[in-house]
Amino acid sequence: MTDTNEPADYYDAFETSPVPPPGPDAVSPGVYRGIYGMPMFVTLPTADLEASRRFWIDALGFVDLFSIPGQLTHLRRWAFQDVLLVPGEAQPLSTRSVSFACITSEIDELAARCEAALPGSTSAPRHTPWNTIDLEVITPERTRVLLTAAKPLDPASVEAQNLAEIGIGA
Repeated sequence: MTDTNEPADYYDAFETSPVPPPGPDAVSPGVYRGIYGMPMFVTLPTADLEASRRFWIDALGFVDLFSIPGQLTHLRRWAFQDVLLVPGEAQPLSTRSVSFACITSEIDELAARCEAALPGSTSAPRHTPWNTIDLEVITPERTRVLLTAAKPLDPASVEAQNLAEIGIGA
């Protein structure tokens, strides 16, 4: 475990991720259908498996990688963006969230698709101090999903200064 008071050793490791470097020409890697040992996934209980499944597919751009009828739907978007929907009681909305990377050119389309599928499910995209654009979506099973897209980093920007202050150089 790294002590947060110690300097960190950061380096470019984009080759280990499906997320493309940010920029105006960034292209989504698209849906990944390979089978792998999942390093991380989220399991979401839902009172209406089919309604949740449809929203994640139609609005958020995931695919049904496979389903066991009435028991489980394994959804995926990019590699390492796995969601398991399971039958269960609807949960109250909480401050917890799950985030998925996207690219900036997808934000407006995803917001429109979510609003078409479930009016009132999104908030306006917001720009963060850590140089992303985040779209918050509330899904039918009351999951708070953040779709987050890195923006190209302007070395002269406030965001670059914020990152430099924590040891991440432009």
